[in-house]
Amino acid sequence: MVKITLNRRKIMLTAAAAATGLILPTGAAFVQATPAASPPAPAGNAGHYRFRVGDISATVLSDGLIGGPPRVYASDAPEAELQEVLQLAFLPTDRLTLNLNTLLVETNGRRILLEAGAGQTMGPQGGRVFENLAAIGLSPGDIDVVVVSHTHPDHVGNLRTADGGKAFPRATVFAPRADWNFFVRNDPDLSYMPVPEEFRRNFAAAIKRSIEPVTDGIELYEAGGEIVPGLSMLPAVGHTPGMANFLIQSGNDQLLLTADLAYHPIVNVDRPWLPGPDRDKDAALASRRRIFDMAAADRLLVLGFHYPFPGLGRMLKTDAGYAWIPLGWQF
Repeated sequence: MVKITLNRRKIMLTAAAAATGLILPTGAAFVQATPAASPPAPAGNAGHYRFRVGDISATVLSDGLIGGPPRVYASDAPEAELQEVLQLAFLPTDRLTLNLNTLLVETNGRRILLEAGAGQTMGPQGGRVFENLAAIGLSPGDIDVVVVSHTHPDHVGNLRTADGGKAFPRATVFAPRADWNFFVRNDPDLSYMPVPEEFRRNFAAAIKRSIEPVTDGIELYEAGGEIVPGLSMLPAVGHTPGMANFLIQSGNDQLLLTADLAYHPIVNVDRPWLPGPDRDKDAALASRRRIFDMAAADRLLVLGFHYPFPGLGRMLKTDAGYAWIPLGWQF
């Protein structure tokens, strides 16, 4: 393994910051717990991005956008510094927009969707994954497996149709056992989340409603093994009790999906600020450092679930932490 250490002052501002997309109103919370049909997306820009990991075909499928006050995602940032960092990155200072980057993997005759996406459980600009599947010639019925890294609404919201059915009718759904026990089998204590109480209640209700159609057939996993050959589940606890990261390998090529280890590279990678929704911030920080160190040392291609679309890039180790380097667009 080769470790690269660079002076952070010599790293230019993350280029990904420019791709902020549309902005939700600052006060928006959950629109509804049951996803409804999303309005047509404006024509012109792609919501899917194809690439390969060795012999594996991979496609980033955007489910749209969510977002909220920057303070939620950078809980320990000094206010003046947070405002300055956002301004220098040409980002709004009152709202941080987050993408929803699901990944379709096609391997050994199976189509595997990593993360279901939000639907409209966290705002009206989610739920785009279905139109982006259609754009590449597929339907929800073509998906064989859905694997979620954790059970927050923006990762499970699309499991339920507007009428309460299974959105992916043929798919076997995998979720981490510890998350299932905490969020689904119990009434979770979400007092750690830096959001209003009403938001917390809607958040918990959105999880339970989203997973209702798949509860009987759910497959619960423990991170540390493979679900299918070439897809490993890495423990990444802290954000939730059972969150996993995904490592895809084919030949000499690897792709690391970091789920919610970080929300936006400007505030959680290029700066070391802690995401407020992390349930156990110390454990989440340890997971972040361990996995980011691995990504930097092994020069892994990384997909950030909430990073500016298509969310692909690499981690560099710097004297102050890490820097995010977006992958150049490939036609």
